[in-house]
Amino acid sequence: MTIFNRSNSSFSSYFIVYAVSLGAALITGCSPESDGQPDNIKEKNAGVASVRRIAEAHISPTEGHESEGVVTFIEEVGGIRVIADIRNLSINGRHGFHIHENGDCSAPDASSAGGHFNPSGEDHAGPDDSRRHVGDLGNLEATEAGSAMYVRVDEHLSFDGLNSIIGKAVVVHDSADDFKSQPSGAAGARIACGVIEWTENFSK
Repeated sequence: MTIFNRSNSSFSSYFIVYAVSLGAALITGCSPESDGQPDNIKEKNAGVASVRRIAEAHISPTEGHESEGVVTFIEEVGGIRVIADIRNLSINGRHGFHIHENGDCSAPDASSAGGHFNPSGEDHAGPDDSRRHVGDLGNLEATEAGSAMYVRVDEHLSFDGLNSIIGKAVVVHDSADDFKSQPSGAAGARIACGVIEWTENFSK
C-alpha cells in the first residue's frame, strides 16, 4: 500500500493532479504505441485505455466532527486507483478508512452506511491481505496539521459486477483499524462519510 501525507494544501492539490496524470500515463503505456494505425483502430485495441472512468466521494463530517475532503477513484489496468485528501483529522492520528455497503450518509453518526462492503463474505483484514472485505482500505495517517493523503491501486475494487463500489459509501473512523478485530477492526466512531458517484465529466 502506498500512502502519502502532507500538510501543505497547495502540495495536496498538486499531488492529486500528479497522481491522476501518473494513472493516465500507466494506462497509456499499456496501449499500442503510435505506429501509423488509424485512431479508431488504436482506440479499439487500447481497451480500458480508451475510456478512463472516474468516480468521487465528497466526504462530509458526521455530527460533532469536522473531518472533510474528497476521495477519487480512477479505473486503471489491474484495479482502481484510490486518491484521498482528507482534512481536520486528529494531529498525527491514524484513522480507519473503509468502503461501506450502503450509499447513505444521512444518519448523524453515519450508521445508515451499514457495515463494510463485503460481497464475498470474507473476514475483516488489512488492505494488502488476499482475503478481506472489498471495503478494507486500511488507515489514513494524518500529519501534524491533521491532514492525510492516501494513494493506492487496489485490485479488489471495481466499477462493475459484484465488487462494484459505485453507490457505496466511504467512511472515515475516529481510531485506527487494527486489521484483525471483527467485524471492522475496532476503528471506533464514524467521523466522516461520503457516497461514491460518477464524476460530472463521466456518464456511464
